Amino acid sequence: MPELPEVETVRRGLAPVLEGRRLSRVEQRRADLRFPFPDGFVQRLTGARITALRRRAKYLMAELDRGETLVMHLGMSGRYEIARPEGSERPGEFHYAADPDPKHAHVVFETEDGGRVTYYDPRRFGYMDLIETDRIAEHPWFKALGPEPLSPEFDAARLKAAFEGRRQGPKTLLLDQRIVAGLGNIYVCEALNRSRISPFKPADSIPKKKLAPLVETIREVLEEAIAAGGSTLRDYAAADGALGYFQHRFRAYDREDEPCLNPGCTGTIAREVQAGRSTFFCPVCQR
Repeated sequence: MPELPEVETVRRGLAPVLEGRRLSRVEQRRADLRFPFPDGFVQRLTGARITALRRRAKYLMAELDRGETLVMHLGMSGRYEIARPEGSERPGEFHYAADPDPKHAHVVFETEDGGRVTYYDPRRFGYMDLIETDRIAEHPWFKALGPEPLSPEFDAARLKAAFEGRRQGPKTLLLDQRIVAGLGNIYVCEALNRSRISPFKPADSIPKKKLAPLVETIREVLEEAIAAGGSTLRDYAAADGALGYFQHRFRAYDREDEPCLNPGCTGTIAREVQAGRSTFFCPVCQR
């Protein structure tokens, strides 16, 4: 599933095409994705101007000049393709992503200046809704979300409070969207590996002196991933139309049986299933 850096990459890719633009035509090709589309979806969007394109956790949020916000979640396989006169581009080429197939093109957005954005979703785990903008914070999807990991509100004090008295491993807690919003399996594995913290060790036993460095490492991992276009392993056209070559190489994730890359460590990356997800870690330096 795309994580925060991938969703931010998509947002930055779509912003020049959608932000400030009026939607001249919207085509909805099926009644539902993961959930049914809201009533009047096409009519409520057609003619609306997107005043801002934001991200909250793993959600894309297109604020409209009609007092509503189009909320979009990519799910497992959601992708956007931007059609331009000089060719198409797909903002964010994700790890293990499949090429869009026309039969999976479910929503098309066209702007008054000729922009065209198509939403593809083979598995249809993504979803879209229209929510009153001034009620977003109280909506069930957002009400319980914790702070953004790149925001000042996410700090060592928050981690200390979240970890205190908890016997779950730090990975489990960092994936809890109520503690911090937007973190996913890939980048939590990466951050814990760089921080040399076991994903399985009870969170309340982690020395407090390690919490501030862990917060900074989480930020560094996310910022590096955003700069590299998320977990992309292929070329793609950047937001300005220029080709960017990104090889964001994971240091822990998906590197089972390969050497740990932490300085001075002689360990080998291992994989264990934790809460139904693969956890990649170094049993030598992550203790």
